[in-house]
Amino acid sequence: MIRSEEQQLLADVEAFCQEIRPIEELCYVEHTFNDQVLPLALKHNILGMPVPKEYGGRGASATTYVRALARIGREGTGVRTFFSGHTSIGEYPILTWGNEEQKRRYLPAACRGEKILAFGLTEPEAGSNPLEMQTTYEKRGDHYVLSGTKYLISNGGIAHAVIAFGYPKNATGANRRISAFIVDTDAPSARGAHPGFLAENLTAKMGMPTSNTAMFELDECVVPATNMLGEEGTGFRIAMGTLVSGRLSVAAGCLGVIEDCLAECVRYATQERQQHGKFIGKHQLVQEHIAHIEMDRLASEALVLQAAASKDASNAEPTNAELRAKAELLAAQAKFYAANAAWDAADRAVQVYGGRGWSTLYRVGRHLMDVRVCRIYEGTDEILKLKIAAAVLGKEFEAYK
Repeated sequence: MIRSEEQQLLADVEAFCQEIRPIEELCYVEHTFNDQVLPLALKHNILGMPVPKEYGGRGASATTYVRALARIGREGTGVRTFFSGHTSIGEYPILTWGNEEQKRRYLPAACRGEKILAFGLTEPEAGSNPLEMQTTYEKRGDHYVLSGTKYLISNGGIAHAVIAFGYPKNATGANRRISAFIVDTDAPSARGAHPGFLAENLTAKMGMPTSNTAMFELDECVVPATNMLGEEGTGFRIAMGTLVSGRLSVAAGCLGVIEDCLAECVRYATQERQQHGKFIGKHQLVQEHIAHIEMDRLASEALVLQAAASKDASNAEPTNAELRAKAELLAAQAKFYAANAAWDAADRAVQVYGGRGWSTLYRVGRHLMDVRVCRIYEGTDEILKLKIAAAVLGKEFEAYK
């Protein structure tokens, strides 16, 4: 049987997931970084799923890509987060706002696994409001010099290049506008014999021990002028546009978490665990949990696919502001709903498992620990609620202008 390109990509993702599962489970129990995600992703050619073929990718639509991320999400939020960091918020801004030279220099290498990408927006004092960032840049001849600290960056300790944001140094008023840069992590410091990019892995996390999260310092980091992404002063627009892609990827991954929680609960309740002389799946209160998880899955899938279809429509007409606004809102709605539904599903799955659920030896317990962060990164619940409410009430009721 001849497969379509979409079917082949999803088959490749399935093969990757089959191989990564036993490795991920061992790494999770040992609380070690899973260094096989990259080579196996390269083996199955899934490092540039939505990147056009001319730049080395698979050319997948947003709808196909979210289906792939949902499947990857079943293997763990840590595994899916690598793809979100590398592809959804790493490759995406270069593809969308980069010039042709930047696309040629970074995207094929990213698809080949030669350059791992990350997205550096969050800072210790700038989370939900990126306008409070303290990173600065200044032009010096044919390069820029960046100084500042970025915090809680997925892939930040393993990346070869990071999309970083900052304000012009000493600028005030209308001139104080954020710009975006592609920063190579082997960049030198303008201060002399020092690396300009200094990363530190963050391991004291509630979950996702197998993925990389880091903070990094830009120590008068030298960035070629050719590495400014987009026009000067358009960094905030680039960041917000990239977050739409990121939110959709988180929503898709959360759908995968729900699917896996459901599958694990059905197997456990109907084939493994018996109490009071029968499989626990025959107990009504266990069935209540199963029913809730199924509704979490069904509703999340509908929202995620609707948001993906809207993103495809917007991508087809990039200058259509109405389609773009609709895609942005649906991505926020899908991310908010799916993240909370995944948290609910994982919590219920742990309850179905009872004492065994309260252990990282079982998948449902790992999902509960990992998926909690999905209600924080790429837009907190609170920020997304405000965005959704403003869409209902009207722009004059926006909490933050």
